[in-house]
Amino acid sequence: MSQAGSPAKAILYAFLANFGIAVSKLAAALHTGSGSLMAEAIHSFADTCNQVLLFVGLKGSEKPADAEHPLGYGKLTYFWSFVVALILFSLGGVYSILEGWHKYNNPEPVTGIWIGLSVLGAAIMLEGLSFYGAYLEAKKMAGEQSLMDWLKTTRNAEIVVVLGEDFAAMLGLIFAFLALSLVWVTGEPLYDAFGSMVIGVLLIIIAVGLVVRLQGLLVGRSAEPALRQLAEAIIAERQGVVKLFNMVTLHMGPKVLLAAKIKLDANLTVNEAAHLINGIEDELKAKRPEIGWCYIEIDP
Repeated sequence: MSQAGSPAKAILYAFLANFGIAVSKLAAALHTGSGSLMAEAIHSFADTCNQVLLFVGLKGSEKPADAEHPLGYGKLTYFWSFVVALILFSLGGVYSILEGWHKYNNPEPVTGIWIGLSVLGAAIMLEGLSFYGAYLEAKKMAGEQSLMDWLKTTRNAEIVVVLGEDFAAMLGLIFAFLALSLVWVTGEPLYDAFGSMVIGVLLIIIAVGLVVRLQGLLVGRSAEPALRQLAEAIIAERQGVVKLFNMVTLHMGPKVLLAAKIKLDANLTVNEAAHLINGIEDELKAKRPEIGWCYIEIDP
């Protein structure tokens, strides 16, 4: 499986797109008085902040291990990704529903709709480019796997969150565009309120999905199936290994901890057994560089 893709690049694409989109949406929302546009502006500003948090988590996870954190800081990336999902839920989803509810109970005329539609049209194109950039990075990381299969099993939190955010943003923009178009055609401002509430519900659904996806990583999740299968084969098929009793893997951010209990040939000397175990560890790390720690226990 290729690991050539870069989560940092995907985050950068999303940050640049969301910041430009957020400013233009806010200006258009203030000019038109559109609740859907304001909901989208808040969503984009929240997404911009989220990209900063994802980058903080990504860089924090690269800090070297120390006495207090002997297995490193890898799980910081999961923590900050979880915070991003909560922000998407609260600042994005809940605010959009409240804004729509306010507009529903206090309808106001929407003016300069063509400006809002122009901004939304441009935003759809920019968000599409951001999503495509993240998609390309994810495809590189998926390697020979189909993207959908890879997304179901990957332990890379940042790319999952970026793709989820971009997907939610694309759908939200389309809903806002449709809502404003209906206001323009019918002259009924309530469509704008409905559009804002639909965007809020969409963001909450995406946020809940991300939280469910991330909770397993925060608690502690095993390595991807392909890595486990390869590691089991390398250990079990090594000459001198009689039996692989058990193997445990745990993702600590981008790095994996692997522990195994094995039975060795009883005729091996202590030195031969030590060289055999060291050889297994070297081969595992050479074939899967993401294995950061490897502990093998002998059991007769």
